[in-house]
Amino acid sequence: MATAELLFVASEAREFEGLAARCETVRPLLWPVLWSRAGTLGGRSVLLIANGVGSCRAAQAVRVAAERRPIAAVVSVGYCGALEKRLAIGDIFVATCIDSGGRRIPVGVPEAAGRFTSGPIASVDRVARSAAAKAALRQRGAYAVEMEAAGILEEAARIGAPVFCIRSVTDLADESFVVDFDAALREDGQFSTGRILCQAFRKPAAFPELIRLRRRCQTASDALGEFLAGCRF
Repeated sequence: MATAELLFVASEAREFEGLAARCETVRPLLWPVLWSRAGTLGGRSVLLIANGVGSCRAAQAVRVAAERRPIAAVVSVGYCGALEKRLAIGDIFVATCIDSGGRRIPVGVPEAAGRFTSGPIASVDRVARSAAAKAALRQRGAYAVEMEAAGILEEAARIGAPVFCIRSVTDLADESFVVDFDAALREDGQFSTGRILCQAFRKPAAFPELIRLRRRCQTASDALGEFLAGCRF
């Protein structure tokens, strides 16, 4: 009988840069998702899948993996927006529960060597673009916000796998985006570079924002990889 594997699901491949660098024997998988890899981490077999933004894309990633391999647990990973003002860029957030559609569903917390903040995370279907939108989510009790965990919960429940949600911060609680990322999101769950650039040419403040966000994503990816490599699930 095949050994059950640990499945990590993100929206974008770049969210895995830090983790993949710490895995051994990483190899591509020819699976019907946007990006997938298999490898070992600390002697344990792991699967890494990035399948686009949103709960439906994340649920599909879990479904594809479960159809091909036995899954021991699913870890929702990637970037998040801070709702709590003490969270800084690159900080690690470990969810204790997922707040989705008014329901709070508990999730697992790994044994971890690194520093992190924990609490409820809001899983939403649109980018929390403004400081006001983030403040409204904070009033519901969430500490951070993301867009995939709700879909992962649903599909993991179907296969009977426990869920973890571990994120790294890329935007602060009191910040608003100039770029409308929802308007740039394609049907395949990826952000259209062309649509983003069209907005940037109309909004001069968008270019510095995009450069700053790129740097933050690199910081978050490395912090996330270092943290995950020290976790026991």
